[in-house]
Amino acid sequence: MKKRSKINIKKTVSELVRKEGTPLFLISKSRLLEQVEKFRTLLPQVKPYYAMKANSHRFILKTFIKAGIGFDVASINEMDTVLKLGARPDDLIFANTIKRPEALRFAAAREVKLMTFDSEYELYKIAKHAPGSMVLIRIKVPNVGSVIELSLKFGAEPVDAMPLLIKAHHLGLKPAGVSFHVGSQSTNVENYLASLEMASIIFSDAKLKQLPLEILDIGGGFPIRYSEHDKDPFLPMASHIKKELKRLFDPSVKIMAEPGRCLAGPSCVLVMTVVGKSIRANKHWYYLDDGVYGSLSGIIFDHGKYQYKVMRKGIKQITTLAGPSCDSLDIISVSEDLPELEIGDIIYVENIGAYSWVTATNFNGIPPAKVLAID
Repeated sequence: MKKRSKINIKKTVSELVRKEGTPLFLISKSRLLEQVEKFRTLLPQVKPYYAMKANSHRFILKTFIKAGIGFDVASINEMDTVLKLGARPDDLIFANTIKRPEALRFAAAREVKLMTFDSEYELYKIAKHAPGSMVLIRIKVPNVGSVIELSLKFGAEPVDAMPLLIKAHHLGLKPAGVSFHVGSQSTNVENYLASLEMASIIFSDAKLKQLPLEILDIGGGFPIRYSEHDKDPFLPMASHIKKELKRLFDPSVKIMAEPGRCLAGPSCVLVMTVVGKSIRANKHWYYLDDGVYGSLSGIIFDHGKYQYKVMRKGIKQITTLAGPSCDSLDIISVSEDLPELEIGDIIYVENIGAYSWVTATNFNGIPPAKVLAID
């Protein structure tokens, strides 16, 4: 794995702010490619299918298409977008377990054949609107310690997996394998290890029943570090996953994953300006030109805990950061340790590429941050 490129963030930010103003959302092509290379190096037997929901900016999608990875799509719009950008139908997995009938017909018409399901009702729908599809049973697995719990809403009980796969076969579908998701920003490797054990049992059972499976989808949830003071949690996790995959599954099994955060997250930077300042309850408040209704929406939707950096030096004080809207919900943080800032000062956030810009709104008539691609 190549050493991560050194981008002079402070210099790059300062130059772009002078030219473009703020707020800015910067996407680094080199870091996108570095994250792909990192994933492929740490899990060489796993093909990544980028989860578009993490960040669907066209620049990111084009970069990943050229890098030769697949895509986890969940809607007509996501399918249509990547296909028009040049992705192949065979490189897509329709991984939403609750699919609209028209979305299934759209997938079938464009030869997107691989998809997930977790109920008998979904199987009937797939068989009717996308006959002959290859299907993966998504099973319910442990999500302990994950920031976003996904097994509450998705996943069949593992004990029901085999009957559902047999049902898929009887409906004229091709039962191709098993899928699971341990939850987003999962730092508990035991979730993966337990899930792999469950999946291997289903694979063995299917083989005994003359219904051999060929695909294992280990989902997403691979964690990133949000602070430079933290260790990278993905490195030891990937090592354990790699060993278990080798131990539990035949080399002929195609293994795929749906990374979103770990590919897009470390690749983007948000740049903001202090546009207001006050003292409230004996504490400095700084009002920024982006907030939780904008690119910091991950604070609400993703439980994001970002690290805020400034150019100015000085004695640090516990301060509050707030966004530009007229809503009191728009408070970014109430306990940041920062030097005293002035109106016009810059604050920036790294590792903010996932579940941020993509969920930004135009609330209060304030547009989302301007997106710029950098090297």
